[in-house]
Amino acid sequence: MPKVVSRSAVSSSLGAAASEGRPLRVYYCLCGEFILVSDKRLSLFPQRKTDDAYVVRAKGADAPIFKFNVNDGGRVFVKRPGGLELQYRFNCPRCELLVAYQTQSGAIGQADYVYCVYGGLSELQGQSEVASFEGEDEKGGKMMKVGN
Repeated sequence: MPKVVSRSAVSSSLGAAASEGRPLRVYYCLCGEFILVSDKRLSLFPQRKTDDAYVVRAKGADAPIFKFNVNDGGRVFVKRPGGLELQYRFNCPRCELLVAYQTQSGAIGQADYVYCVYGGLSELQGQSEVASFEGEDEKGGKMMKVGN
């Protein structure tokens, strides 16, 4: 009988961040694709006032440990109250949903900040957070606020 040789690799989320007492958090796209792993909970990041996106500081001593799995989504201009904002977008590799953007060019994480789209990521694979569908009616259409 031939000798059986196993060449398997064991992976664990107990890396450098976990050895310092910080467990790694995994986030998925709404379609279930793995998008982000970070040593800090997404809800603890500050949020932008313009679109409620989570602000991930990519550089500096207090920058979290993170890794994205995204595709380049091109660049677009977004109209803001103060003028136009150039966004370099990143999409889910499976369904092409916009999940993050930067306001500086380069690969994801090379700019000073990465913005994770509010409601675009979930800690539960294959399940959405309630915020993902905030402001929509039962038929999937956008609801508009009327009045105050």
